[in-house]
Amino acid sequence: MCGIAGKIYFSAGEVSSEAISAMNNTLIHRGPDDDGVYISADKKVGLGHRRLSIIDLSSLGHQPMSYQDRYQIVFNGEIYNFQEKRVMLEGLGYVFKSKTDTEVLMALYDKFRKKCVDHLRGMFAFAIYDEKNRTLFCARDRVGKKPFKYYTDNSVFIFASELKAILTQAEYRKEIDPVAIHHYLTLGYCPAPLTGFKDMQKLEPAHHLFIDLKTGKIEKERYWKLDFAKKINLTETQWQERILDKLRESIESRMIADVPLGVLLSGGIDSSAIVALMREGKNRTIKTFSVGFEERQFNELESAQLVAQKFSTQHTEMIVRPNVIDALPNLLYQAEEPFADPSILPTYYINKVAKEQVTVVLNGDGGDENFAGYRRYSLHKFSLLFEEFKWINNWFCLPIAKFLASKFQSDFLQRAYLFSKSLQEKYDYRYANYTCKLSMKMKDSLYQDGFAEKISGLDSNSLIAEKFKEANVKDKLDQALYADFSTYLPDDLLVKADTASMAVSIEGRSPFLDHEFLELSAMMPFSLKVKGLFFRKYILKKAFEHILPKEIIEQKKKGFGIPVAKWLRGDLREYVQSILLSEKAAARGFFKKEVVEKMLTDHMESRHDYSRQIWTLLCLELWCLEYFE
Repeated sequence: MCGIAGKIYFSAGEVSSEAISAMNNTLIHRGPDDDGVYISADKKVGLGHRRLSIIDLSSLGHQPMSYQDRYQIVFNGEIYNFQEKRVMLEGLGYVFKSKTDTEVLMALYDKFRKKCVDHLRGMFAFAIYDEKNRTLFCARDRVGKKPFKYYTDNSVFIFASELKAILTQAEYRKEIDPVAIHHYLTLGYCPAPLTGFKDMQKLEPAHHLFIDLKTGKIEKERYWKLDFAKKINLTETQWQERILDKLRESIESRMIADVPLGVLLSGGIDSSAIVALMREGKNRTIKTFSVGFEERQFNELESAQLVAQKFSTQHTEMIVRPNVIDALPNLLYQAEEPFADPSILPTYYINKVAKEQVTVVLNGDGGDENFAGYRRYSLHKFSLLFEEFKWINNWFCLPIAKFLASKFQSDFLQRAYLFSKSLQEKYDYRYANYTCKLSMKMKDSLYQDGFAEKISGLDSNSLIAEKFKEANVKDKLDQALYADFSTYLPDDLLVKADTASMAVSIEGRSPFLDHEFLELSAMMPFSLKVKGLFFRKYILKKAFEHILPKEIIEQKKKGFGIPVAKWLRGDLREYVQSILLSEKAAARGFFKKEVVEKMLTDHMESRHDYSRQIWTLLCLELWCLEYFE
C-alpha cells in the first residue's frame, strides 16, 4: 500500500516542494519505504507519494512515476490483472521499463483514457497528470477499498489518501461539519461524500474525477454499479462449483507479492474458506493470525485453531483485553473521521501481530455482503413476511409488546417492542433502524438547542432508504444487500480495514471483494443466501461443507466485535465518564450533559443496555479531542 497526495492551482498561486513534502510526511505510516515529489514546470501542479514496496522492490517502482515524457502518476493499491494487461499492451506496441502495475496503469490510461478503469481488477486510488493537455484524472476502485479525499474551491484542488495531509495546507481551515455529525450518530460512520470536516469530501467508490486545469472545470462520474437485477438460473451444485472456482481465482491473483504474505484468520467461515483454498493441492507455507477475548461469547480462537491445525498453518494468536482502549484515540486519529465501529480495536491488533512476520495479509471481508451473513437479513426477511399480517401486529402484538416493555426492565422485551413498532414503518426505513446507533428520538433528547437548529429537518435514515431505490431491483431483500454494499461496506468496514492495516504499515487484500466475484454473487437468488429465515450464507456453507470442519460450517456467527457493554460497566467505566462528562465535551454544544449522564447511569447500573450509544458518543468526543483541541 501507499499514500498519495496532490495540489493543483487553477489560477494564482504556485505549488512548492515543501508543501507536497509536508503532505507526504503525514502519510509515512502508509509508505515507510520511499517517498517522492513532483512539481510541474509551471508550478501549478504538485504530486506526492509514500511507498510501501510490495511488487518490484527496485527503484524502478519509485513514484511519482513518469511515462512517455508526458504523464505523471501517484497510485495507491494493487492491480491484480496487470500482467495480463501488460501482455495485451505489449501486443499493441507498448514498451515497459519496470515490472510494476503502476507503469501498466499509465499505459492503459494512454490507450483508453477514462475507460482505463474498466480494465482494472483490484483496489486503487490514483491521480494521473497529463502535462500535454493539462488535465488531472483521479479514480477510486469499485468497492472503495482505497481512500481518496479532497478539498476544492475556485482556486485550488487538494487531494490525499488521508485528510490529515490536506490539513497541512493553508487553504483549508478546520471546521466541524454538523450535518456529518448528525448522520454519524445514527450510522456510526460518516456517509460519503461527508467526512466530518466541513467542505472536505471523499470520492465515492466506483467514481472518477476529471479536472481541466485550463478551465478549472471538475467532472465527477460513476463508472460501475453492482447489478442485482440480472439473475441466472443454476442448480445448487452449479452455484457451489462457480463459487469455488471464482474464489480460487480471486485468491490466487491476490497472492502475487515480492514480500511475505499471511491470512487474518477470525475462525468464521469466510477467512477459513480462504485458508482452505490456499492450501488446496499446494505445498506452500501459510501463516495465519488470530485474536480472541477472555469473554467466551466473543471468542473464536478455538475455531481458528481448528482451521489452523487442519490446514497445517503457522499460527499466531493473542488475547485482547480492556487495556486495548489505550489505542483507541490514536486509531480515531488515523481514521480521521468520526467512527464508532468497536471492532477496529481487534482488527488493529490482529494486523499488528501479523506485521511482525508479514507485509501482506488476506482477509475475509465481504463474505457477509456477498452471502447475506448478518442477522438483520433474517430480521428483514421475517418483517417482510409479517407485513401480510399487519392487522395482527397492530391489534395484538404491538399493544402487548409495549405493555411488557414498559412493565419490565428487559432488553429483549424492549427489542421486541421496537420490532413490532417498526412494522408500521416503510420497509426501507425499517431496515435502516436495524443498524442505527442513536434513533431520531434519542438524538432529539440529546441535542442542545443550537446544534438542533443546524441540522433541523435532516433525516439520517433516508440516506439508507435512498440506496434501496438506487438498487433499481424489485426484490426488497436484494435492495437491502445493495444498500449495505453502498454504505456500510465502504464507509464502515473498509474504513476500518484500511485504518487498522495502514496504522502498522501492512497491506490487506480481500478475495471476497473481487468485483467479478461480487458480480457473480449478485446474479444469485436471495433464497440461496438465506434459506428459510435463519440459515444465512446457505450456499457458501454448502460449497465448503466437505472442505471445512463441520464445527466451522455449523457455528453461529459471532462477528468481530468486542464486549463493549461489559467493559463499559467495568474496566472502562471511569475512563468513559471522564471523557463524556468533561467540561470540554459539554462546551462543544452538541449534547445536554444531564441526558448523557442519565444514559451512563442507566447503563452502568444495568437498567438498560446503552453500550452502542455510549460508544458512539465516546468515539465522537475522542475524535474531537484529536482534531479540535
